[in-house]
Amino acid sequence: MFNGKSILITGGTGSFGQKFTERIFRDYKPKRVIIYSRDEYKQYVMSKKYSQYSDSLRYFIGDVRDSERLYRALDGVDIVIHAAALKHVPAAEYNPIEAIKTNIDGAKNVIEAAIDRKVSKIVALSTDKAVNPINLYGATKLVSDKLFVSANAYAGSKKTTFSVVRYGNVAGSKGSVIPFFKSLLDDGETTLPITDLRMTRFWITLDQGVDLVFRAINEAKGGEIYISKIPSVKITDLAKAMKQDVKLEEVGIRPGEKLHEAMVTKEDSLLTYDFGDHYIIYPNFDWWVLEEHLKKGGKKVAEGFSYISDENDHWLDQKEIEKQLKNIDIVY
Repeated sequence: MFNGKSILITGGTGSFGQKFTERIFRDYKPKRVIIYSRDEYKQYVMSKKYSQYSDSLRYFIGDVRDSERLYRALDGVDIVIHAAALKHVPAAEYNPIEAIKTNIDGAKNVIEAAIDRKVSKIVALSTDKAVNPINLYGATKLVSDKLFVSANAYAGSKKTTFSVVRYGNVAGSKGSVIPFFKSLLDDGETTLPITDLRMTRFWITLDQGVDLVFRAINEAKGGEIYISKIPSVKITDLAKAMKQDVKLEEVGIRPGEKLHEAMVTKEDSLLTYDFGDHYIIYPNFDWWVLEEHLKKGGKKVAEGFSYISDENDHWLDQKEIEKQLKNIDIVY
């Protein structure tokens, strides 16, 4: 799947990009992996961390907003993982044009450059916030998802395929609640702020996120949205798992924040299939022949089905969360 291939990761110095790099060199023998991002210091730090792969690991300073730089970076590339995004919800709310330039215009630039450079496969990372979005970040990612799905028709005869992988905040990733809580506890705080005591989230690790991307690259025919089946957690249980005697203070939901994460809506159910450990939402286009893409036995979900963190049938309790916390990398 990856042996002998040239792979480019936009936003590659982030939590996902680093885990993907670690896994790709551990399990395969790629020709080269290109880290495409705009922060030279993060690239420097990453180059030191993965110095053992220096013969095959390359670093390109560049922004997805810059189409000319993308054209140069994608020369000879076989596979693209598009992870670059302006992700911070409040930052996107207060800098909407900047979010649009990166998350929408950047997606368009990646698509056009990949088609013209004859890239074989592109997988774009999405987010639960793109499902029924209530904030600008989610709205821009919804547009991005639509662009990547429709790009399969836009590619024409070039045979470049585009698919999407959707999941929520990765446990322990930079900017998520776990490093935030841990930094407070490390500073001696005895009370943790909870925006709403009813809040729930899906639980996915970096390795599970990488596994889903591997699956999409290996299987996708173009146009699919992949979603892992994963457990849910209550944020109050997560806080108590980090320190049992900690006090909780409800501080109110932040602008653009949801009570629960949604991955599949009732409207999506008409095109969603269950493959055991994951779901796939198929595109709704006249040119898409579904039967050709169901050879591995997907079962259509019931009409009206939805996949939302507070309605999940798989939960981690406090003790299970404690066990999980011992095995995740916390990124500050």
